[in-house]
Amino acid sequence: MSYSWHTEKHFSARNNWLRAAVLGANDGLISTASLLMGVSAAQVGTPTLLLTGAAALVSGALSMAAGEYVSVSSQADTEKADLAKEAHELARNPTLELAELTKIYELRGLNHELAAQVAAVLTQHNALEAHARDEIGITDTTAAKPFQAACASAVSFCSGAFLPVLVAVFSTASVLMPLLAISTLLGLSGLGYVSAKLGGAPVVPAMMRVVLWGAAALFISALIGRALGVPI
Repeated sequence: MSYSWHTEKHFSARNNWLRAAVLGANDGLISTASLLMGVSAAQVGTPTLLLTGAAALVSGALSMAAGEYVSVSSQADTEKADLAKEAHELARNPTLELAELTKIYELRGLNHELAAQVAAVLTQHNALEAHARDEIGITDTTAAKPFQAACASAVSFCSGAFLPVLVAVFSTASVLMPLLAISTLLGLSGLGYVSAKLGGAPVVPAMMRVVLWGAAALFISALIGRALGVPI
């Protein structure tokens, strides 16, 4: 008898870095373009505009990396504390922990005998791993990775912020605002498309979501800059 393996592609393993990358690129593109749009509307000189763009790129990337590292580190600390608590309970009350694991499998649809057998086998193989996965919900795929998230955020922020800065460098004052708006919305469309494809999600809702929010940010920034009407 021959057997064939049926496998389907899943995308949840990408959640850690994909979330940070999409957030970073989206923030880099929208925040930098909105800042340049507002400053341009206030009719500042080209040197001030370019300095603003460069400062936004560098400070934004560092801020995103630091913020992502701190927040994900907090998540990692919580996970480590839960694992330490679970390891302590496994050492002190192995019988109760085995019963707890059995009950979890019963609640998932196994009868008591089969649930007890599965719990016993998994406990013998790696008790802490079994409880981390099935009781706490921590796996190698979902575990917090602070450094990975920080790097993804910083690099993606720079990649997003680079587009409006490039437009500011090569545009004249008379066409800067329209070019910023067009290039940013096109960049957001591409970002929505790529993120949807990487995550296996519907493309159109992802693109519409980032484009609409980006357009709102650009419009409001331009209004504020025009209302101030003075160099910043």
